[in-house]
Amino acid sequence: MSLPNRPTDAELAILRVLWERGASTVRQVYEVLSAERELGYTTVLKMLQIMDEKGLVQRDITDRVHVFSASQSQVQTQRRLLDDLLDKAFGGSSTSLVMQALATRKASREELAEIRKMLDQAEGRKG
Repeated sequence: MSLPNRPTDAELAILRVLWERGASTVRQVYEVLSAERELGYTTVLKMLQIMDEKGLVQRDITDRVHVFSASQSQVQTQRRLLDDLLDKAFGGSSTSLVMQALATRKASREELAEIRKMLDQAEGRKG
């Protein structure tokens, strides 16, 4: 099976709802998104239909109400997007990507501790 197309920003917003809530109806997705921004129900419906065609979501039509779920996990999608960004913007350099990420937004002490722990694990040391 080929990988689904890269999601747009609007599609990512829908995917975040599906990852957080799990399988959801159009109405449920609409209610979450419309609380954050002005959006029409039919717009969400059309976007989910397009996302289904692109392979980003799966549609369960066993009941009268269609229920949508993400085709890939949040981690899988984030890794694909990051891999694409790493190649296109940073020439494949993980170091450049991490340095720019840390320079762009200040990391909390907790985040830095988690980064150190991951670096130790990557080097084979126990933390």
